[in-house]
Amino acid sequence: MKVKTILVSQPEPKVENSPYFELQQKHKVKIDFRPFIHVEGVNAKEIRLQKIDLNHYTAIILTSKNAVDHFFRVADEMRFKVPEGLKYFCQSEAIAFYLQKYVVYRKRKIYVGPKDFADLSPLIKKYKDEKFLLPASDQLNADAPITLNALKVDWTPAVFYKTVMSDLSDLADVYYDVLAFFSPTGIKSLFMNFPDFKQNDTRIAVFGSTTQKEALDHGLRVDILAPTPATPSMTMALEKYIVEANKGK
Repeated sequence: MKVKTILVSQPEPKVENSPYFELQQKHKVKIDFRPFIHVEGVNAKEIRLQKIDLNHYTAIILTSKNAVDHFFRVADEMRFKVPEGLKYFCQSEAIAFYLQKYVVYRKRKIYVGPKDFADLSPLIKKYKDEKFLLPASDQLNADAPITLNALKVDWTPAVFYKTVMSDLSDLADVYYDVLAFFSPTGIKSLFMNFPDFKQNDTRIAVFGSTTQKEALDHGLRVDILAPTPATPSMTMALEKYIVEANKGK
């Protein structure tokens, strides 16, 4: 069956040259964006209930832009003046670059990993005597605790924000040829909003093995999978499928 409409379960890209827009124009398909989940900050009172005192830590591990935003939001709520000597360990260059929204880059001690959390190991090991805080969501990736515990460093996880399922009731009577998911929570949100969802001819696209597992656990048929060696991004996986499905259009 041909693909004419796609719903991407993420916010609409803010950059004009997004691959999604190129995909839309190139293959004349309609792509809508709608977050199936969203992030809500945890307030300072709840942080204190986790026995977190920001004065206690000498280094912060940042795994996402959300972690950056919510660390500085909580610091502001607590009237905590972030010391210039605080060390920042960023999981990627994109996160380190985003950190400039809050600090003067050249005046701070910022250490950057190439991509995955485990890649931060040599940097953290070098500064193993620091007291590390890991501000994260209520759905912390298992890679972080495994890596940090293996390094035997003094670290504390703290929930600074939560992943919440969005209200999608307005989509009840809307049909898309393809639904694209990027996290297990996105799949859960689909079924929380529509407990009687039947896949029928809808194609399901998933990014990552954990999202794939969640889809299969809910009885869904996964038609499009990324990343793979041939299609390392969701847009590439979608394009490959569209080319095949829309042959002779």
